[in-house]
Amino acid sequence: MRNTANSSEIRDIGFAKALGERYLAYALSTIMSRSLPDVRDGLKPVHRRLLHAMRELHLDPGSGYKKCARVVGDVIGKYHPHGDVAVYDALVRLAQSFAVRYPPIDGQGNFGNVDGDNAAAMRYTEARLTEVARLLLEGIDEDAVDFRTTYDGEAVEPVVLPANFPNLLANGASGIAVGMATNIPPHNVDEIAVALLHLIKFPKATVAKLVECMPGPDFPSGGILVEEPASILEAYRTGRGSFRLRARWEVEKRDRGSYQILVTEIPYQVPKARLIQKIADLLHEKKLPLLENIRDESDETIRLLFEPRSRNVDPAVLMESLFRQTDLEVRIGLNLNVLDGVGVPRVMDLREALQAYLDHRHDVLLRRSKFRLGKIEERLEILEGYRIVYLNLDKLIRILRKEDEPKKPLMKAFKLSDLQAEAILNMRLRALRRLEEKRIGEEFDRLSKEGRNLRALLKDKAKRWKAIANEIAELRKSFSKKTALGRRRTSFDMAPVEAVDIDFETMIEKEPITVFCSEKGWIRAMKGHLADEKGVKYKEGDGPKFTLHAETTDRLLLFASNGRFYTLSADRLPRGRGHGEPVRLLVDLGNEDAILALFVHTPEAKLLVASSDGRGFVTEEAGVVAQTRAGKQVLNLGKDAVARACTRVAGNHVAVIGENRKLLIFPLKDLPEMGRGRGNILQRYQKGRLSDVTTLVLKEGLTWQSGGRTRNEPDIKDWIGKRSGAGRIAPKGFAKSNRFG
Repeated sequence: MRNTANSSEIRDIGFAKALGERYLAYALSTIMSRSLPDVRDGLKPVHRRLLHAMRELHLDPGSGYKKCARVVGDVIGKYHPHGDVAVYDALVRLAQSFAVRYPPIDGQGNFGNVDGDNAAAMRYTEARLTEVARLLLEGIDEDAVDFRTTYDGEAVEPVVLPANFPNLLANGASGIAVGMATNIPPHNVDEIAVALLHLIKFPKATVAKLVECMPGPDFPSGGILVEEPASILEAYRTGRGSFRLRARWEVEKRDRGSYQILVTEIPYQVPKARLIQKIADLLHEKKLPLLENIRDESDETIRLLFEPRSRNVDPAVLMESLFRQTDLEVRIGLNLNVLDGVGVPRVMDLREALQAYLDHRHDVLLRRSKFRLGKIEERLEILEGYRIVYLNLDKLIRILRKEDEPKKPLMKAFKLSDLQAEAILNMRLRALRRLEEKRIGEEFDRLSKEGRNLRALLKDKAKRWKAIANEIAELRKSFSKKTALGRRRTSFDMAPVEAVDIDFETMIEKEPITVFCSEKGWIRAMKGHLADEKGVKYKEGDGPKFTLHAETTDRLLLFASNGRFYTLSADRLPRGRGHGEPVRLLVDLGNEDAILALFVHTPEAKLLVASSDGRGFVTEEAGVVAQTRAGKQVLNLGKDAVARACTRVAGNHVAVIGENRKLLIFPLKDLPEMGRGRGNILQRYQKGRLSDVTTLVLKEGLTWQSGGRTRNEPDIKDWIGKRSGAGRIAPKGFAKSNRFG
């Protein structure tokens, strides 16, 4: 729509271009101002503004606490024009010792827990800064960093913090921007300091050497890192990778040779309550055959107890089954995607991240030194004026008594600068004591010496790096591994051997069952091998379709009209004399797909599968077993075709019959053996489609079921032909259903 009042401002822009410009602006805003941390202080804007606002409120480590609502109000009112919930969530996380390795905020009240419970409302909780935050903010008043105006232009905020603490690697970060993401796990400050000192001493140090100094992440929740050293090195070399983290556990002996497993540490950022619920669900679904029970006896420390089903169960095997199926083992990603010193997002390797932090500390040292030198020179100038005054007190008093405006006469009489004259006029009478004259002289000498040292520091780069190394050494001393906060919490262990396969089926109690599956796909299992279907009831309008004898240790294969095979564990089938459950609740089988075959899996057997358009092939039964609910596509289907038959190979010839009641028999060797595909043409049709297929031993003739009786035709030479032929009308008495069984 055109605005005629301001027609000069109207521009004709294509919709795609306008949309692209606006989306790009949004993407850049998300990347730069919300999701990615700065490599220098490791903070996102909301975290930086929180710490700055708390400093402005004088919430220093030694001061009292203030309500979080007060802090959040200041942040959103002065610096961060976003929702209070988002700001409070950020504050809460910075105060959680189980979420942040070195919390910069000290919280008082309910700040959530490892179960995943939320913190109390901001009006009930209080907070102040910790020593970590003090180090991050150290020197901010000494021109250490640049400031910019806030969103409303009424105040200023720091672009980055001075960061006398390697926060990016120490506390890590995570975030999702537009088209990119970051995920940096926390590390041990003692080890980071060792790596930084090594990099200062050897600027060309390799990533491999730096990884020797800091061998891997150190999570606040502990755990055991079981990643291969080569994988860890590659992750730090490229800036991308992942780390395999497991819960820490031990065996507690009990009476009569029994035991229980105690888990004392769970992986980073795994909510305990959700973990326990997942394990309980797996127990209910009988997917943890080695586990009898789980108990949570945790208080302030983690204490999860696992009771094995039998004392003969190997604890390591039991834990391996839990590691594979639950979040007792997780993968923690590494994506060192950060904003560099000029605000450009990019993925850094470990050396680049450490060097960027050192470069920032070097810039901070230069700026603070220049600022301090300027203050010293200003103070020395004032002190020099004071010394002149003390040598000429009588003359000073005469001028003050005589002149209404004594500033200019003072400057002329004693050759003072404007700054010196102003300072002298602002002196108190008590400062004219002789003792004060001595103190001024001592201060003058001390500041003169400090000024000389600062000038030498600014001229000598080697001295500056030595000063930075001393700061890092002090930091290492404060966060030493000997301290409670600095000790390493995550330990290392050898990676488990991937080739070891736990056969859980051998641990299931073996017992005979009879499986019933109805025409509408309701499945159930009853104990024992039943001779008949007495007492077996079906829903109204439903009836029997498949009945088979199996063991609880068996796997059942289901073949559907969509050409997929599905795998069912016999021990997990619904039990009892009810109607059972729809098989579609156990596997991802569509309502439009029919069940064509259901049988007990025999790994060494072979299967013949065929589709309605007359195509088929032979496949190994071991290769059709599906590992997921979605099944495994084996028979590919042509346009308008469906899977029609699946039979186990038990002979040397194939018999095919079409809907036109024409029968064709040909050698089995003429069919290919495939893992997946459409197969070859079995029989051609002018009208109709394939009805059924089976295999037979030629000398035994053709057998089929009709009217509840088994019929046999020994003389079948008239129906033997070549594969893909049309065939001849089936023998007299063949089943009206056009099926062999």
